[in-house]
Amino acid sequence: MTTISPRIVPSAAESLLCEQGLSPLEARLYAARGISSRSELEHELAHLLPFHGLKNIIGAGKRLADAIAAGERILIVADYDADGATACAVGMRGLAMLGAVVDFVVPNRFEYGYGLTPEIVELAAQKSPGLILTVDNGIASVAGVAAAQARGIDVLITDHHLPGDELPATLIVNPNQPGCTFASKNLAGVGVMFYVLMALRAELRERQVFAGIKEPNLATLLDLVALGTVADVVRLDGNNRILVEQGLKRMRAGRASAGVLALFAAAGRLPYKASCFDLGFTLGPRLNAAGRLDDMSLGIACLLADSEAAATPLAKELDGMNRERREIEVGMRAEAEAILAGIDAEDAYSISLYQGDWHQGVVGIIASRMKDRFHRPTIVFADGNDDEIKGSGRSIPGLHLRDALDLVSKRHPDLILKFGGHAMAAGLSLRQADFARFKAEFETVCKELMDAGTLERKIETDGELATECFALDVAETLDKQVWGQGFPAPVFQGEFTVVEQRLVGERHLKLKLANPHGLVLDAMRFGHADPLPPKIMAVYRIGVNEFRGNRVVQLQIEHVSD
Repeated sequence: MTTISPRIVPSAAESLLCEQGLSPLEARLYAARGISSRSELEHELAHLLPFHGLKNIIGAGKRLADAIAAGERILIVADYDADGATACAVGMRGLAMLGAVVDFVVPNRFEYGYGLTPEIVELAAQKSPGLILTVDNGIASVAGVAAAQARGIDVLITDHHLPGDELPATLIVNPNQPGCTFASKNLAGVGVMFYVLMALRAELRERQVFAGIKEPNLATLLDLVALGTVADVVRLDGNNRILVEQGLKRMRAGRASAGVLALFAAAGRLPYKASCFDLGFTLGPRLNAAGRLDDMSLGIACLLADSEAAATPLAKELDGMNRERREIEVGMRAEAEAILAGIDAEDAYSISLYQGDWHQGVVGIIASRMKDRFHRPTIVFADGNDDEIKGSGRSIPGLHLRDALDLVSKRHPDLILKFGGHAMAAGLSLRQADFARFKAEFETVCKELMDAGTLERKIETDGELATECFALDVAETLDKQVWGQGFPAPVFQGEFTVVEQRLVGERHLKLKLANPHGLVLDAMRFGHADPLPPKIMAVYRIGVNEFRGNRVVQLQIEHVSD
């Protein structure tokens, strides 16, 4: 069942925003998203939260400054997703700008799995580092840190994932660690690394390292920070919106890194029109494809490329990998839907699927697709090494996935081999023989933590859109804003008459819709081939379609009811 309801708009905030110069539509949209003053929409870097609020960040700056002074080799250990890749690139570029000797390794997910494990430490030791710096991982690497320290290698952890019961015995910068009072708990891994660089630069300034020379400009890294932040689907609170907005400005001005510009070109997108959609749905997936199908070293190499000539072939290779990933996804999705066709998902509180020959790197996408279709927390597994299976999960509002897995693990300590993640996404591994038991125990926990109302799909909209707002300037203005997780892009609802409809690309509907005032609009309904009735109630986004130099308003239909 799907319930559609308009967002609550605090009238006092809406009125104040109008008084402060926002249009009535903008005032309504922002008030509904918790904005009560125009000052909260100021995205200048001066409004960033100061780095001092992050626990241990002063110590991290001092430790890195000591390494630079001593000529100590710093080795970054990265994660294999877009956040990890951008965090690694920010670390590599930023540390080099500040005088460090720095290199990186990134685990191949199929050989080593996630994070700073003892096996990765053994691999890292071959590069003789004095300091290992983790980015977007490490908060759960108790054994890995111990293994590094046993070899005489110091470890500095930068991460944003939720901690477990035991923390590694080393210096940690993570806004979600116990005792950290930093006001934004939503920094992505790349955001944490950017903040560490700010602390390092401040420490080097105190040591008068920049006496007589120009300080490095860390703002040149913000295109990478924006890409990783949006691609990791972290909550876009006010602080993250500043980071993303500043990164988008660099892209639109043509001042992004060569690798980011090459990814735009490979995706057929224009950087001067860069939006959050581009970062989350075009660049991010191409970067992620390397970690899903092969080795994220390719993605990091693209982000570290210093010229168009060096970046272009790497971006093209990533684009080819993304096409291959989509083909794999289509087959896996069909098999998952076939499995679920024999199951009454309406009676279940969760979905757990396993098929040995599914691709490890794509299970997270399938979990997301099944979660979207059935509105149930979903975990999808594929074979790992030996008798181990690896799963990736996605959740729905109302169930904190990592907490649910933690509860399963505490009740059955022998069941989950390892796990970690966030409220909405998590990863874990099991013995193959334990899949059925895990499925039952996860279902039990989900039943305890959710009620029947949680399982109802709820669509919040921004109400109806006035006829005069179906305009190109309105669509362009909305498209340029920073929208994302926790600060959702506007969606509207309204009644339409279906004037024309035809199938394109075998599974999409191209439409002409008339609103009650007779205005006829272009529209698309992606992923749905069934014809629509003459009259519909639609939930939609407003955007711009550009074709052969013509730019017109086009609606993207998200949901339809008669």
